[in-house]
Amino acid sequence: MSRPAEQQAPTLETPSRPELRVITSESKAEARQFLTRGTPAYKRASFALFLSGFATFSLLYCVQPLMPVFSQDFGVTPAESSLSLSLSTGFLAFAIFCAAAVSEGMGRKSLMFASLLGAAVCTLACSVAPNWQVLLIFRALEGFLLGGVPAVAMAYLAEEIDPRGLGASMGLYIAGNAFGGMAGRVVTGTLAEFFSWRPALAAIGLLGLATAIGFLFLLPPSRNFLPRKGFQASFHVKAWLGHVRNPALPLLFAIGFLAMGSFVTVYNYAGFRLVAAPYNLSQTELGLIFTAYLFGIVASWAAGRLGDRLGHFVVMPIGVLIAATGTAITLASSLFLIITGIVLLTIGFFVTHSVASALVGRLARDTKGHASSLYLLAYYLGSSIAGSIGGYFWLVDGWSAVVSFILAMLAACLVAAVVAARLGAR
Repeated sequence: MSRPAEQQAPTLETPSRPELRVITSESKAEARQFLTRGTPAYKRASFALFLSGFATFSLLYCVQPLMPVFSQDFGVTPAESSLSLSLSTGFLAFAIFCAAAVSEGMGRKSLMFASLLGAAVCTLACSVAPNWQVLLIFRALEGFLLGGVPAVAMAYLAEEIDPRGLGASMGLYIAGNAFGGMAGRVVTGTLAEFFSWRPALAAIGLLGLATAIGFLFLLPPSRNFLPRKGFQASFHVKAWLGHVRNPALPLLFAIGFLAMGSFVTVYNYAGFRLVAAPYNLSQTELGLIFTAYLFGIVASWAAGRLGDRLGHFVVMPIGVLIAATGTAITLASSLFLIITGIVLLTIGFFVTHSVASALVGRLARDTKGHASSLYLLAYYLGSSIAGSIGGYFWLVDGWSAVVSFILAMLAACLVAAVVAARLGAR
């Protein structure tokens, strides 16, 4: 029986270029060229994927600090204002599920660039949207287009980076997500106060265009991936079902859903709490709270390194516990303690997500792009579903109800992490 084209790679002679090293698996006849840490090609790939993560999260989450403004300007409830983000993440989740299949024929780099470019244009369109409904349509389209980046980026890393350094490179990619999420929120929050939300979104859209161009010129072409000709639905269905049957992978998918759902819910509704009395924070002050993402950048990188050294299943539950501790601390009335809790939640989330992402790449036996798409489908569905449900808890009993909802999700996340560790160790 012939093997799927994604797994076929020509046998290579020892390369003359110093940045590439041939690693031959004893269980496979072919050799693969991997990018090794410290080489020019590795650095270009790492920075390009950092930029892709930066652009994805800055474009996706730039509306989060604007939700109280949307609620006021368009006359919608807090739960309705969250649709500006939840629709994007919901359509992104669906698109990710399809992106792995599309990239099999289109190629990794081409699809990621087209997605980043289209999403940036959609953000520019949102800045001139005449009403709430049109804004939501463009946000939904933006989420759909962005689906071409996350799953394919994870697959590219898993295919092209030396497996012994995958945790570090995946951590750097997740750090780009964190930096983009912070920059998008801080820029829009600040510009919205001094101008309005429209110039704020326009600025993020232009930044996204510049980032997409930088990504195109920096990312090395794939060396361990061969595009498939045509579309074979049976191949993709078989690939997805194969990952679902892997005992540990579904638990990692659940961890992505629960961790991301908890994280987004805090950031969605903390703004409504902090712009009201007794805190009365301005849009600029609210946006600056998102600099907590700086801690997420460091946490992502450190988690990847620690996972490579100590074991990813050891580090992951620690991240969940840190996130739960931070969430509980936000119940305090002190603004300092609330911000401290948000910082701890951010650190815990990025530790968990970075390690879980690397584990998906390692535990997926074949068709790593399909495994990544399933993880990110769950991940962004958590953002979309839990992010909106949290609004109803906010309406029922304010912040204490929101925290109870989040802690329940994190408790389930911890159980999944422990069970996944036992299954993955077999």
